[in-house]
This record gives sequence, C-alpha cells and structure tokens, in this order.
Amino acid sequence: MSELLRIENLSAGYGEAVVLHDVAFALGEGQTLALLGRNGTGKTTLINTLAGATRQHGGSISLGGQPLHKLAPHLRAAAGIGWVPQERNIFKSLTVHENLTAVERPGKWNPQRVYEMFPRLAERKTNLGTQLSGGEQQMLAVGRALVLNPKLLLLDEPLEGLAPIIVEELLRAIRRITQDEGLAAIIVEQHPQAILAISDEAVVLDHGTIVHTDSAAALRSQPQVLDRLLGVAR
Repeated sequence: MSELLRIENLSAGYGEAVVLHDVAFALGEGQTLALLGRNGTGKTTLINTLAGATRQHGGSISLGGQPLHKLAPHLRAAAGIGWVPQERNIFKSLTVHENLTAVERPGKWNPQRVYEMFPRLAERKTNLGTQLSGGEQQMLAVGRALVLNPKLLLLDEPLEGLAPIIVEELLRAIRRITQDEGLAAIIVEQHPQAILAISDEAVVLDHGTIVHTDSAAALRSQPQVLDRLLGVAR
C-alpha cells in the first residue's frame, strides 16, 4: 500500500496559542483513520491544520509526497484535500445544485453521483441551503467535498446532533465512500464504536499529543481501553 499522508513533528494552534504538540503519523492510500479523544484535546485543530485553517508552528505535512504545510487552503483543496468542517460551511444562499456545481472539479465524483448516494438531496436540488434540515445540510457538505474529487476526505464530527435515522444514512454513505470507493479519510467523531467499525486505523489525542495508536479493529475490541482513553466505552 502506498503512503498518502505523512505528518511529522506537527505543532499548530491559533495565533500564539499552540494546541498540537509534535503530532506524527502516516496514512496509506484508501485507508480510513478514526481520530478520537475527549472534548478539547485537539482533534478539530488537527483537522483544521490539515485544511490550512490554523497557524502552524512547526513540523511538516505531505500528501502524496507533495508538501502541504506552506500552501494556502484553496491550494490544499486543489492538491487533494476535501474538508467537511463542523460548521458545514455550505452556501446557504445557493440551491443544493448550485452548491455542488460551484466547486465541482473533474473526476469520478459529480453532482449526479452525489444525488445517487443521497436521494434526499436529489429531491431538494432546487432548494436553498437555508431550506434544508441539519441532516440534509450535512449530506450537502459531504457531497460538496466529494465533487472536489479529493485524495483525502476530512470529516469533523459528521454525525453530531443528527437524528438516528440520518446518522445511519450518513454512516452507510461514509462506508461506501471509504470502503467501496477507496477514498482515504480522517474522521473525528464522538461516537467511537460507530466510526471504528468503518475505519482501518485509530489515533487518540489528549492535550494536543497522540497518546494511543492501534488498528481500529483492535481498539474497538478493547472497551476497557476505550473507557480509559475516552470515558465512553459504550
């Protein structure tokens, strides 16, 4: 398996405040990484740093051998980063279809494939972003990242605050995107068992540093370790 992402000695934060300290790991092409940790441990900061939305104080990031750490966010997107932030950041004044076509890049993912994955969006393609439910907005945020045709998908708490039926629909979609389509992903989530079930590797952060790495299957099978690290074994 070829290496896709490499992070070395990464330190980053906001302004002068350093949140991440000497973070280092690698991810292979087509692999999914579950990024876990209690609230406030640096998970979102790491995702934001990969997307270029924080201040990097040290270390390096490379994607497919290309250095990313000196690139602006729009250039990272062009290099292959697809980012779904917690805030979703859809264009609420545009329709569903306009949201997708506004950022579409050549590749196998296009609006039609997004509609096939999320039939709810197909039914609402002429609706404005403001007319969508929270779950539909999350689907649109994922679809908008996909039509960039990225090499790496970053998902920051994609299931947060959603109804159980929408959570199941999104989990099925994420499983298809990663396992069936082979798109590499890093997923931050407060539901560890749900995400570990569809991930290959796992990294646990605490106070901005990596405190545990393992295969997702191994960590999922050790609820006592999950309980010690996260306090949410179940």
